[in-house]
Amino acid sequence: MSDRLEIQEVLIRYTRAIDTGDWDRLDTVFTPDAAIDYTESGGIADTYAVVKPWLAKHLPIFPLRMHTLGQVEIAYDPTGDEADVAAYFHNPMIMPTGDGPDLLIEFGGIYQHRMVRTVDGWRSRALREEIVWKRGI
Repeated sequence: MSDRLEIQEVLIRYTRAIDTGDWDRLDTVFTPDAAIDYTESGGIADTYAVVKPWLAKHLPIFPLRMHTLGQVEIAYDPTGDEADVAAYFHNPMIMPTGDGPDLLIEFGGIYQHRMVRTVDGWRSRALREEIVWKRGI
């Protein structure tokens, strides 16, 4: 049960880091060699070292971001030191248009993580953002 709670805390740290723009907090979410794929939402796919500064540069065009997490499914490997984690998400974001009403953009999908147990606790070695639906784009 404690592993499940720790993994859920990693998911929460991820969404809070993204929503608040606390990019360094992502260091407590991902392994240094993590592979991240945001291509389904129009982003990039690369290593964590490349994706972290990309997020810091591009996400501020949406000054208001607010994730909601839903169902979380965890499938542990036989050793118990790795797990595939699927977490439902809803992510509305506001993009100012400058001369008119703000634009509401929403994504709904599933975060597909490969989590590993490290000396610092559970971390994501891989993340693929699977978009199920979107609105406002």
